Amino acid sequence: MRVLAAVLVLAAVGVIGWQMLPSQDDKNKTIVVGTTDTITSLDPAGAYDAGSWALFSNVFQSLLTYEPGGTQPVPDAAKSCSFVAGSLRTYRCELRDDLSFPNGRAVSAKDVKFSFDRIKKINSDVGPGSLLSTLASVDAQGRTVTFHLSTPDATFPFKVATGAGSIVDAEQYPADALREGTAVDGTGPYELASYTKDGKAVLKPNSRYRGAIKNTGAPIELRYYKDPTALQGAWKAKQVDVATRQLPPEVLAGLNASDPGQRVFEADSSETRNLYFNTHKGAPLHDARVRRAVAWLINREQLAGDVYDGTVEPLYSLIPTGIIGHTASFFDSYPKQNTAEARKLLTEAGVSLPVRFTYGYGIGSGAAEQEAKELKRQLEASGLFQVDVKGYEWTDFQKHWATGKLDAYAVGWVADYPDPDTFTSPLIGSDATMNTGYGDTTVDALIRASQQYADRSRSAVDFRRLQGRIADDVPVIPLWQSKEYVVTKVDVSGGQYLSDGNGVFRLWQLTWI
Repeated sequence: MRVLAAVLVLAAVGVIGWQMLPSQDDKNKTIVVGTTDTITSLDPAGAYDAGSWALFSNVFQSLLTYEPGGTQPVPDAAKSCSFVAGSLRTYRCELRDDLSFPNGRAVSAKDVKFSFDRIKKINSDVGPGSLLSTLASVDAQGRTVTFHLSTPDATFPFKVATGAGSIVDAEQYPADALREGTAVDGTGPYELASYTKDGKAVLKPNSRYRGAIKNTGAPIELRYYKDPTALQGAWKAKQVDVATRQLPPEVLAGLNASDPGQRVFEADSSETRNLYFNTHKGAPLHDARVRRAVAWLINREQLAGDVYDGTVEPLYSLIPTGIIGHTASFFDSYPKQNTAEARKLLTEAGVSLPVRFTYGYGIGSGAAEQEAKELKRQLEASGLFQVDVKGYEWTDFQKHWATGKLDAYAVGWVADYPDPDTFTSPLIGSDATMNTGYGDTTVDALIRASQQYADRSRSAVDFRRLQGRIADDVPVIPLWQSKEYVVTKVDVSGGQYLSDGNGVFRLWQLTWI
């Protein structure tokens, strides 16, 4: 009887377990993901922002990629990659031989060379060209791709694993211009079935994909919402199965992991937000003393508490907490609000008071509008500044800062790769993507010096010195560091792997339970 009872129990458990497993129909059911991210371009040569790269990491493939939580790139489109003979100036990859584009054409080493060359040649104002500043040339022979660097750069493999390393079909993309339309020809785990700007991207698993990812996941529909409030409305109305980047701060602050109606994933992130200044000659903030005066008036704690409901942490370093080289250089230089110190600097600079300048922000970018109002309030409360605030649609906002039409602007920064270099070279180097006009030979030398260490822990000294220099010149002011939030329905799994702040958006990890 005991044996019979045990058999019956095991049979019941088996039935229950079978019922809990997703059926084939459930597996093929589309998962709807909502976000406030914006797509700048579907062409890898024309976008260098979190929203575009999130899509790129699913529809395109790079030679290298990152595993969830990984800090070192691993082969994806490549069989293997390494620096040649211990040199940090020659990097070589062997391409897989089983890759093909959507039209069936085999991927060649020449396609890889073409992809990198066109990014450098097009050099879009809002593209990732600055990320490849140390790339001098690319050779393609057989299945071998060789990168020749202008200076030693231990971070180059990290850059290859980003959206800047997306491989495109040389027969479908023009060599000297961005591709128009909504067609995408990549070899990623998903194919882009359809796309509507500011609307949605429909993704279907790519049966041709071969690489580091073992399972290509469920069909996905990415829906883009104009602001956090709209995303929250869609989540409450059960129009999306997953909500991420970004719900309103007050909603994030109230999320409860024990809520039985949803799954909540909160994790540390290296995403930061900085206030950038136009330092070009003739701009109101050209003089470093004027920028230092602004630094004396910023209250990060109030910003984090009043605008973001404590869902972000005040940041006093270009390099966020948890990354090699993190310091508190801005706290050391400007420990608390001090109007007297700010006035003294402005008097020395000989500028008329109040100093008037324009501040731009991206409409729909989290709490950017409320943040702009709070920064304006803090600066104008001193009587030393008058700030003209204006919001812009995301693509227009990018063009305004890229062409120097704004005096100041705040932009969030999602790490391209898990290394301190991503928070320095692209942001404050002479070839920086933020186009502040800032250039300093000492900063550039420190960036180059930091790139020469294969053992990245040895770069910490250079990064600390660099941040001290930036705190003195103030081309940028760090504001805050955020956490990563993902909310899913209870029958969706994989939300905890969706993003880890390294620029990869792992939609293939999402499945039905």
